[in-house]
Amino acid sequence: MIRAIASVAALLTGVAILLSGQGLQGVLLPVRAAMEEFSNFAIGLFGATYFLGFAIGCLRGPRLVQRVGHVRVFAAMTAVASATPLLHGLWINLGAWTVLRFFSGFCFAVLYIVIESWLNEAATNDNRGRIFSAYVFINMTMLAVGQQMLLLDDPAVMNLFALTSVLVSLAALPVVLSTGSSPRQVQDVRLDVPRLYRTSPAGMLGSLASGLANGSFWALAPVFALSVSSDVRLAAWFMTAAVIGGAASQWPLGALSDRIDRRYVMAMCTAFGIAVSVAILALGEAPAPLVIVALGGLWGVAAFPLYSIAVAHSNDHAGPDEFVVVSSGLLLMYGIGAVIGPLAASGLMQVLGAGGLYAFTGAIHLVLLIYLFIRRLRRSAAAADEHVAFAEALTAAHTASQVYEREAEAEAEAS
Repeated sequence: MIRAIASVAALLTGVAILLSGQGLQGVLLPVRAAMEEFSNFAIGLFGATYFLGFAIGCLRGPRLVQRVGHVRVFAAMTAVASATPLLHGLWINLGAWTVLRFFSGFCFAVLYIVIESWLNEAATNDNRGRIFSAYVFINMTMLAVGQQMLLLDDPAVMNLFALTSVLVSLAALPVVLSTGSSPRQVQDVRLDVPRLYRTSPAGMLGSLASGLANGSFWALAPVFALSVSSDVRLAAWFMTAAVIGGAASQWPLGALSDRIDRRYVMAMCTAFGIAVSVAILALGEAPAPLVIVALGGLWGVAAFPLYSIAVAHSNDHAGPDEFVVVSSGLLLMYGIGAVIGPLAASGLMQVLGAGGLYAFTGAIHLVLLIYLFIRRLRRSAAAADEHVAFAEALTAAHTASQVYEREAEAEAEAS
């Protein structure tokens, strides 16, 4: 396990720096947009546009990796991604921010394709859940660090946008300067969604559901927090609590998924996510800030590990040459969900108030839980049918199968 992680240490170091910048940007933009009095729908639109770029990046990213390799693509995408926060700070405009979020989403999608396909090549089926849990633990921890950087300065000035740009730029250094081996050259980059579904229906739909729920959270949770209190510190702590909760649950749930059917762990996550969403809705319009922060942390425990477990489940059934395609396909499903999620959730927030965000996420988790339950029942029924099939019972014993074959041959000759 330690050897597997050591082989991608430079990559994980770059990821840590990259995600601290993304964490700051993710909370800074909605907060600044709310300060500029942009509507909830406009803020949801930013989130949806980011994930539209993310989805297109999932389609185009594998071809870029095939042409120039993992390391060069990582360096190029960090360069572009570091420019966008500077432009956000220089140009406070709805149209400009929408376009910039698109490009930012494209860059981060390609970066995640590089990262996750690289990690999959270093992993085996016996340790993939733990390796991805370590990756997502770093992801969540550094996102939390980045979100707390919001408290370093006033979101109304340029400084935090510049800090975001610096962090994203520095992320390329450990990867570009690493002396470790790079992943093998990619051969097949054709994205085949039906094949992805056949490979792992639960993994594909789990990624889609995670995109719907988590995409709406990233876009609109700061707005929800600001509806509880106008204090920017609550928004920072609420987001950080969710991220810390997700980080804390990654390793135990990943290790558990290496020991039992990963779909059971996905079902546990969705059930807990439903319970926390209902609890948040039950608090009403004026909940205590500390209670909200605590429930935000519990929601992160349930929601954030779902994607990494779905990815591990899908890659258990993929060959070594399919890792880039599978990673890009799952990210595409996540991106599609995250395009739809913020728009749908912002619409519910217009009707139900800020709590509409959690009405939406709870509903998404409920639908996925029902799907997992129905699929499990169908598989159990199919296994039962296979168990009692007469022909299968005959072939279980060598002598019985020989008798059966001779009788079949005699009947064929008689006819």
